[in-house]
Amino acid sequence: MSIQSMDQLLPPEGVPLHFRIAGVGVRLAAQFSDLMITGIAALALFLFVMAIDLTTPGTLIAIASMLFFFIRIPYYAMSELIWNGQTIGKRLLKIKVVAADGRALTTQSLVIRNLMKEAEIFLPGTLLLTLDATRLVPSLLSLFWVMCVVAVPLFNKRRKRLGDIIAGTYVVHLPQPVLLKDMAKAIKQPLHSDQKFRFLTHHLEHYGAFELQTLEGFLRSSDRNKGPAAYQRHKTTLDALVDQIRRKIDYADSVRAEDQLAFLEAFYKAQRGYLEQRQLFGDKRVDKHHGTQDDPP
Repeated sequence: MSIQSMDQLLPPEGVPLHFRIAGVGVRLAAQFSDLMITGIAALALFLFVMAIDLTTPGTLIAIASMLFFFIRIPYYAMSELIWNGQTIGKRLLKIKVVAADGRALTTQSLVIRNLMKEAEIFLPGTLLLTLDATRLVPSLLSLFWVMCVVAVPLFNKRRKRLGDIIAGTYVVHLPQPVLLKDMAKAIKQPLHSDQKFRFLTHHLEHYGAFELQTLEGFLRSSDRNKGPAAYQRHKTTLDALVDQIRRKIDYADSVRAEDQLAFLEAFYKAQRGYLEQRQLFGDKRVDKHHGTQDDPP
């Protein structure tokens, strides 16, 4: 399965969320970043221990391994707890750990998945580094174990390693937020001589933010490609919307069929500018009922 595969996560609220599953490559890159961070921290502490003469040449490797271990374990567990499933490496690569059941990550699950990382990778890797050529069988067994656990994510849908399977977690890419274009800027500014529609203050007193957002949604849908049936429905809605707005704001001039969309765009810009100006003075118009909200029942 491709590392670009999508997965649906269903939280308790019942609204499905769609994420791109993080592949092995990006997870290894994040792991390498975290190893660099913890390795530098362990090296600094090791040099400090050497400087105060608390070690001997015969215990250098053991002391270095122990320092790396006691820095590594808290780093992974605490950073994922603090940053909701992210270490510094994961933040750099924009991936995070999520619970497979859609619920919030628990301390237990994060501690388990990171402790399992020791059994999966670090302890066998340490054995490979410390064993010599005369002890070939233990070295080959450690290598075989590392190869097996590295291969596990390649053979399951969500690219879970053993720690994820036991903890009930997996790793996803963070969604990239896509901001819609500003409708006021997207609407082309007509030349002065072509400004067919002008709206006075009394035209703009009738609507609030809710109606403006509804109109914006319709204008955004106007840019989409439509089939014959959808186009006809859109045209019918356009006719009705223009007629309703003209009657509501008492706009006396007629609007030709070919100018209906331009009329709505011009009204949107004028209405938005008016509401934004009113809000600067503390008059926040929520909807068309703003004039009667404070009236007694």
